[in-house]
Amino acid sequence: MKVFKVVPRGYCQGVVNAIKIAKSTRQQYPDEPIYILGMIVHNQFIVDALNKLGIRTIDSKGKSRLELLDDIDSGVVIITAHGAGQNVFEKARQKGLIVVDSTCKDVIKTHELISHSLNMGQDILYIGKHGHPEAEGALAIHPQRIHLIQNQEDIDHLKNKEKHYVLTNQTTMSMWDVQALAHYATTQLPHVDIMKETCNATTIRQQAMAALPEEVDFLYVVGDPHSNNTTRLANIAKEKKDIPVRLIESVEDIHLDDLKGRAYIAVTAGASTPTYLTNMVIHYLEQLDIENPETYKLPVIDTEKILN
Repeated sequence: MKVFKVVPRGYCQGVVNAIKIAKSTRQQYPDEPIYILGMIVHNQFIVDALNKLGIRTIDSKGKSRLELLDDIDSGVVIITAHGAGQNVFEKARQKGLIVVDSTCKDVIKTHELISHSLNMGQDILYIGKHGHPEAEGALAIHPQRIHLIQNQEDIDHLKNKEKHYVLTNQTTMSMWDVQALAHYATTQLPHVDIMKETCNATTIRQQAMAALPEEVDFLYVVGDPHSNNTTRLANIAKEKKDIPVRLIESVEDIHLDDLKGRAYIAVTAGASTPTYLTNMVIHYLEQLDIENPETYKLPVIDTEKILN
């Protein structure tokens, strides 16, 4: 099949750094129990690969990072790339845990912006996804003065519209969604400074979705459905290009029925998707001939290569 390999795709620097930190932490503390507070990045293959190294992910739907700490009594705890509030760091240290921070530098930059704006007397409008660990960490900086914005109604319901606000956002949000909400905020609030913080890796991957060649008639987005940046890539392609899109975790999720009658398949991947998995999808599609059953056999995933 003819395959368009979207560029850029896959790992961002924050994910590369987080995985590197996790692996080096095991080398530094070979005899200590090591835990990750939530998924280090949103990809189950990476979580499983780290578990084989004896690095256990502590996660439970509905529980905050602060609550997850109750399940760790000793050893090393790694803060994920999504970051965490200072209350999480303080509680971990009070429990006597060794704290290793793998927070993405773009998330740290947003936290610094929020803290500076708060110190200047401004409240924060934070565009993000409820329950997402990055949003959780940002809101924890000052829960009373940071307001989660998910839609226009959240702006409408602000109790004091006369305050001086700074609007910023979760780094993995859709750049178009952020732009639309930022514009709406300026029409409703007399004092709002716009400080959009969508990270560069997210931005250029989203722009690539909007710029797919017109001939492309199907898109695979490789990544974990828990990954916000991955699901946004799929949604943007649907919105901007109006083509069929399938989010898959690996080559094992490819269904031949999707590809019948297709001439040009595009492949991209979320920023937390292992390159190995994306390349496997690309190589399989390139050799695939719908008219030749001998090309149908799926390759076997070598889990030892996930962290390479």
